[in-house]
Amino acid sequence: MNLTHKIRLYPNRTQTQALLKACGVARFTYNYALAEWKQQYATGNKPTALKLKKEFNAIKEEKFPWVYESPKDCNQQPFTNLQKAFSKFFKTKKGYPQFKKKGVRDSFYISNDKAKVVENKIRIPLVGEIKLAEQPRFDGKILSFTVSKDVDWWFVSISYELPQPSVSIQNNEIVGVDLGLTTFATLSDGTKIENPKFLKRLERKLKREQRKLAKKQKCSANRGKQRVKLAKLYRRIRQQRQDFLHKVTYFLAKTKQEIVIEDLSVSGMLKNRKLAKSIANVSWAEFRRQLEYKTKRFGSLLTVADRFFPSSKTCSTCGFKVDKLPLSVRSWTCSNCSKLHDRDINAAINLRDFRVGKAIPEFKPVEIVLAGKDLFKAEPSTLLSTKQEILKDEHFGSLNV
Repeated sequence: MNLTHKIRLYPNRTQTQALLKACGVARFTYNYALAEWKQQYATGNKPTALKLKKEFNAIKEEKFPWVYESPKDCNQQPFTNLQKAFSKFFKTKKGYPQFKKKGVRDSFYISNDKAKVVENKIRIPLVGEIKLAEQPRFDGKILSFTVSKDVDWWFVSISYELPQPSVSIQNNEIVGVDLGLTTFATLSDGTKIENPKFLKRLERKLKREQRKLAKKQKCSANRGKQRVKLAKLYRRIRQQRQDFLHKVTYFLAKTKQEIVIEDLSVSGMLKNRKLAKSIANVSWAEFRRQLEYKTKRFGSLLTVADRFFPSSKTCSTCGFKVDKLPLSVRSWTCSNCSKLHDRDINAAINLRDFRVGKAIPEFKPVEIVLAGKDLFKAEPSTLLSTKQEILKDEHFGSLNV
């Protein structure tokens, strides 16, 4: 399996200028290739990345000699990236490749044979040794490096090829996870993880800084400084959200044998103007993405329930299904068995019992299973006694639930 470790860099002034120059070379090469692709396509030719690269290499020494001041991959990899972008566009008919802008997602690629990691430093050709914030976490074959800039911070993403992990989950605990807005996640054992609402905490400050930016004169130095200040605030919110999601998904993947979640249509939910900002802030799609690769890493199982499975409207005791259950109703009583249900806990229990005709897995590797819509009753699971111990493992800190 492939995993990537993103580490912050601490370059000096000279190295910072070299990194900015490398990003500029990568951006220029990509834009040059895209312009040539469009021009050749308009004249009836069929351009490819390989042809464009050969043409560029033939003239770069004469017309663009400054590209030799940066690592070679900065003016070679963009052609491959452009080919991938067009292949994706031709396949999906969405997202036609666009020209890159300075200061927007600045980055460049380095192959595994050109850069080298030595303890807490990385050696980049024509840049030098740059200090890392921490030593790489994984031990495996390095596939590539990607250096990127986030406002005023620099990062390197090291891609590793790791062997298939041995199964480490030594229990048969199955947990259903119901995602929400007020409560971020409700587990079938009754545990509720509250939504920290990082955006709402800093929303007033964001508005204040945005008003300041609107009053600055365009193209002025003060406007540039204010843009950086605002970007740092957005980065703070993004990093807080990522840290929270990593802690929750790590706990679930490390302590549960099987995790059952819903196949949510996030893009469809975002069309609701009243809830769009709240839904975007909780990052349900990112939560699922992290669960997918972390369950592979720890040898647990991820099951994705059918999108139309009525987890909230079905009684987890008798299986009776109500016709309508508005979002405003947070608890309801079953008219068949008179059982009072907490909406979120009931949905989580139904998700746990979702597996139809499927035995409890015995230490299987991860897989995503789309099952049917019927219910399979199982005994409720209990929390592991090692929960707090696991939450403090591997630099993930503690999680308040």
